[in-house]
Amino acid sequence: MSISLTQAAAKHVSDFIANRGKGEGIRLAVKTSGCSGLAYVLEFVDNADAGDEVFEAHGVKVFVDPKSLVYLDGMEMDFVKEGLNEGFKFTNPNQKGECGCGESFTV
Repeated sequence: MSISLTQAAAKHVSDFIANRGKGEGIRLAVKTSGCSGLAYVLEFVDNADAGDEVFEAHGVKVFVDPKSLVYLDGMEMDFVKEGLNEGFKFTNPNQKGECGCGESFTV
C-alpha cells in the first residue's frame, strides 16, 4: 500500500501547514459525492486517528483511513499550475472514470 506526493505537492502542503502554525500533515480520503460516485477530500491533521495509515513524502505526512485506502492505494498527488489555474492533481491507478467536470470519479 502506498500514497505518494511529488516535491511540488509536498512543498505546497508544507507551506500551508507553516502558515497555519500547526498540524502533523494532511488527511487524504474519499467520500460519496458527485455524479460519478466518489470525490477526494483533503484536510489538515492535528492529531492522527486510531487506525490511520501514515505515508511520508518529502517531509510531509499523509494520513489515510483504512476505508479510503482501498480506493487510493498507489495514488500520486501533484500540485500543478496551468495558466491561471493551480491545484492538486490526483493520478490514481484505481480510477476507472470521472465526471465531465472532474469533481468526482469511479473505481
